[in-house]
Amino acid sequence: MEKKKFSGDFEIAPLRGLDDFILGSARFQIPDMKNLDKWGNRVVNNLLYYQTNYILLAVAIFTLVGLLHPGKMICGLLAMGVIFGLFYYLTQENQNAFKRRHPILGLALMLLGGYFVLYVLDSFLVFLLGILLPFAATFIHSSLRLRNIKNKFVNKMEAIGLQKQTPMSLFLGGIGIEIEILS
Repeated sequence: MEKKKFSGDFEIAPLRGLDDFILGSARFQIPDMKNLDKWGNRVVNNLLYYQTNYILLAVAIFTLVGLLHPGKMICGLLAMGVIFGLFYYLTQENQNAFKRRHPILGLALMLLGGYFVLYVLDSFLVFLLGILLPFAATFIHSSLRLRNIKNKFVNKMEAIGLQKQTPMSLFLGGIGIEIEILS
């Protein structure tokens, strides 16, 4: 399968087959917990090699949770938006003056906010499950999946610059994980 070009120095990695990803030819092994560097290399390299599969897996899990609990997902999404919006609003410099001028109203708003969070807590937890379950599945697969020769070859080509950047390599670079020529 050929890579699809997205822009100048950016490519979307190809989708790996189910046989390579999880079925027949896939080999799995519990990582050596004593050698964290080797485990970390395995995870990073699998994230780079199977990135399109992981994105599709995340979309599928999020969609499945959304289909099983659509009302709770929407309510949880709205609750998350309200919580972040209120946090942003209340952490602004000019909001401290409001709290000093109207302490009782500030306390009442805080209590109402706490009640709102408790009221939508189950929806909030369902939404977090929809977000965190794909991360957990990706981490578990990338930790357990042993690398094959093609995986090692593709990752080394990207690390030395013979291949263009992919979404996962940009993401890992953005969070401070340097992609080196890993064994």
